[in-house]
Amino acid sequence: MQEWQKQIQDMIEEIDVCIKNRDDETLILKNLSRKLGYSEFHASRKFKEISGMQFKNYLRYRRLAFALKEVRDTECSLLDIALNYGFSSYEAFSRAFKGAYGMTPCEYRQHPIPVVLRTMIKPFDSYLVGSGKMGTEEPVEDVKIYAVTIPAHKFLHIRNCESVGYWDFWQKQSLIPGQDYETICGLLDSMKSKLDDMGGSDANSGSGQIMGYLNEPTGRNCSWGIPLAECYGVRLPSDYQGEVPSQMLLMDVPEGEYIVFEHGPFDYENQNCGVEKKLDEAMASFDYAANGYQLDASDGRIMYLFHDPQRYWKYIRPVKRLG
Repeated sequence: MQEWQKQIQDMIEEIDVCIKNRDDETLILKNLSRKLGYSEFHASRKFKEISGMQFKNYLRYRRLAFALKEVRDTECSLLDIALNYGFSSYEAFSRAFKGAYGMTPCEYRQHPIPVVLRTMIKPFDSYLVGSGKMGTEEPVEDVKIYAVTIPAHKFLHIRNCESVGYWDFWQKQSLIPGQDYETICGLLDSMKSKLDDMGGSDANSGSGQIMGYLNEPTGRNCSWGIPLAECYGVRLPSDYQGEVPSQMLLMDVPEGEYIVFEHGPFDYENQNCGVEKKLDEAMASFDYAANGYQLDASDGRIMYLFHDPQRYWKYIRPVKRLG
């Protein structure tokens, strides 16, 4: 099963590449299945078995997700967007768009509100299949440690006061209506003006979605000696005035100083656990006082976790100067 999960993941990543390149030929299931070395029927059956949805439905919703962002962020004509993403006409595009998001492309362009996009499915994501670890190979790169000042901004998020770690967080959130992984990641993917959005199509890779940890009286105790809540969300500009999904919270984060613990790009499958270990050791051994700081857990301060194997894995911890 694991080998098939890897192969289906390769197919999923190839689909996104094809959508970005507007390469209709390679979007045909026959061509994609040929790359895997299996029949079209067998590949399609396995895709549904592992991903939980029909290949053609996944492809349609991924196309719509890419098209929505062009409707939102560009001035391209709606007809051109429709044709670029494989629709035969604007009318066909409008029907599919309204069926997915409850409004036409024209209505959405005039009033872009948060909607649930189809994010890239991750059948081989160890966190989401339950192991919580990936790769014990030791990375050779050292952890960089440096200080930064981050301007005031807002943090749009959901939070859990009982979870311990990414996997447990989503397990618990899945029990709350409207706060499951696919719904939240889809909503966040549709948000405009995310500060950390690098244009990624994967919920955990360059799309601006991050974990956060903040002081919460009802949260669990942590190594800081204070109760923390785990959060998942996106950073937004301090002047953000857009709509806030009903199941999410929007908080103001003041300008402040932070210590960053950063590891560069790494092989997710083989080195994830090793990088996590290096970061944990770096944070545990860092002498804040010797560098003129102490951790700051006051209201409004938040620690961020950025996990993007293609670029970095970093923790950004809030601090204040001694004295």
